[in-house]
Amino acid sequence: MDNSASAHARFRYFDLVMAAFVVVLVLSNVIGAAKLSTVAGFTFGAGILFFPLSYVIGDVLTEVYGYARARRVIWAGFAALVFMAVMSFVVVALPPSASWTGQEAYEQVFGQVPRIVLASITAFWAGEFVNSYVMAKMKLWTNGEKLWTRTIGSTVVGQGVDSLLFYPIAFLGVWETSDVVLVMVTNWALKVGWEAVLTPVTYRVVGFLKKREGVEIFDTDTNFSPFASRETRGS
Repeated sequence: MDNSASAHARFRYFDLVMAAFVVVLVLSNVIGAAKLSTVAGFTFGAGILFFPLSYVIGDVLTEVYGYARARRVIWAGFAALVFMAVMSFVVVALPPSASWTGQEAYEQVFGQVPRIVLASITAFWAGEFVNSYVMAKMKLWTNGEKLWTRTIGSTVVGQGVDSLLFYPIAFLGVWETSDVVLVMVTNWALKVGWEAVLTPVTYRVVGFLKKREGVEIFDTDTNFSPFASRETRGS
């Protein structure tokens, strides 16, 4: 068991997992969020197929590398979302060349409503930190056993916080309240369902990383504040 802060220096896969987290997060917001799809009579935002993967990767990060390192990754994802939003606003607002005819299509795909951007960034930040916190605490409560209980349990709570923040901030007063509640509950259930379906994959990835990294981290003495700067001192 190795919980020392210096262990990061020899982690072989931490940076790759962090990169995967940020890539999934940004692309699911850039590509997935712009399209509505209807399958078998059910209409949904295409991003819902891929955004939950960020929670799966977040679970892997917390389980394998501990809350403190997961916290760093969440902040990296938050910064990436903020940069994406600023870049989108600036690029869309730039006056197009007279010879370029794609402005309308560009605005339709990349133009963002400030209220929805605020909702997305706020909900991600709060939901991911709650997800990681619950994951770390449940690992202590279960003595590191029954991984499925904490991957699904943390997603139930984390995605719950995400949905409770995103949909009211983005759509309350724009949609009927009943529609906001319906979409909020439906999408939360779908995201939790995705987590459950992907549980076997999570088990394989966690097992692979723990074996290769040679760690089993418990956050027994960790500062769980999102704003703490020091690494975990767990045992």
